[in-house]
Amino acid sequence: MRLISVRKKLALYKTGVDAPRAVLVGVDTGREDFADSMAELSLLAQSAGSIPIASVIARKGKTDPALFIGSGKANEVKKIMEEQEAELAIFNHPLSPTQQRNLERQIGFHVMDRTGLILDIFSQRAQSHIGKTQVQLAQVRYQMSRLVRAWSHLERQKGGIGVRGGPGETQMELDRRMLATKAKRLELELAKLQRQQKTQRRARHRKDVFSVSLVGYTNAGKSTLFNALTKAGTYAADQLFATLDTTSRRVHLDTAGSIVVSDTVGFIRELPHQLVEAFRATLDETIHADLILHVIDACSPVYREQKAEVEAVLREIGADDIPRIEVMNKIDQMPQTFSRGAQLERDSDGIPSQVFLSAKTGLGIDLLRLALSECAQMTDRIRVEHNRAKKQLAQDEFLAPLPERPESSEFNPISNRTYLSNDA
Repeated sequence: MRLISVRKKLALYKTGVDAPRAVLVGVDTGREDFADSMAELSLLAQSAGSIPIASVIARKGKTDPALFIGSGKANEVKKIMEEQEAELAIFNHPLSPTQQRNLERQIGFHVMDRTGLILDIFSQRAQSHIGKTQVQLAQVRYQMSRLVRAWSHLERQKGGIGVRGGPGETQMELDRRMLATKAKRLELELAKLQRQQKTQRRARHRKDVFSVSLVGYTNAGKSTLFNALTKAGTYAADQLFATLDTTSRRVHLDTAGSIVVSDTVGFIRELPHQLVEAFRATLDETIHADLILHVIDACSPVYREQKAEVEAVLREIGADDIPRIEVMNKIDQMPQTFSRGAQLERDSDGIPSQVFLSAKTGLGIDLLRLALSECAQMTDRIRVEHNRAKKQLAQDEFLAPLPERPESSEFNPISNRTYLSNDA
């Protein structure tokens, strides 16, 4: 069986050796976004460093519990991989550990699911210490669910009196305990990093600095918009998950002073739960922001579905009640659709709600800065009124008259006691 280490192949690819060739596999259950999901899988595979060479589509009402796609389709995938000299089969769905093991035995090649692929991309892109720690924790949690084999030749024997005992711990049990220990260490390290971030955030709140968080679907143009606002020069590319680490920069607005803008990790459909949990430290910047800029690829034919995916993640992390402005980006790529050019739209209360712009060309950036200034000034007024009300409440409580002294019998219950005389 030709099982090839994907990580080893990707490492060789970085040194100039040919990238691993991959066959994409998907199960069409009738969902409307299936074609878009498969196209996205191809982009994910390229982002990971592999070369998609073919696609195999299975149309099934429900998946096979053993092989996910059934034995017939599994043999078809095997034949195509042998003909195309592919080394990797990437499934557009999460696979159970048993299904992944059975598929590798049936096909004879390495099998990776969508979750494992995204985790591999994240492991390549993380740059900061906190980003690497988050990815390692997500990978450990993923690997713990993949421990399905017990290596009998590595069993520990336990002693007995007069007889040799039965098998002790299997290698799987040892690996599980080792991964659990590593996960615990990473959780503690991540908690320490989160406390450091909390301290930095508390310092900003003491100074009443208006904070803005950029969120959006991956490759919607968040980093490009971040650079256009802050002149930070962070890495931006036309690929999925180009940047993972949160970057914060100060931006000076003429009428509102300085604000802090943070660029965060992009979202994607069927984002692995392990990543949402592990990236709490990164997503904390979004949870504690005063305003969210939801960057949307306006020229994408499925931008509504992408918007819904982002909204779902925001609800999951508890950031769905934070004020937000939708930034419809990339209008320069469809001038016939956005013929009115850059524009700022407001809701019924006159508050900025949508900005149409192009972060790449700079068209409409001045309108976005205007919207940010208005929101910052509005938040400052609310803060001033809140602090004034809080201060007044404290003064009222301090100067409130003391309650009237109760009657002596009410004040001292002992005086109301009845004692029995000795005559009784």
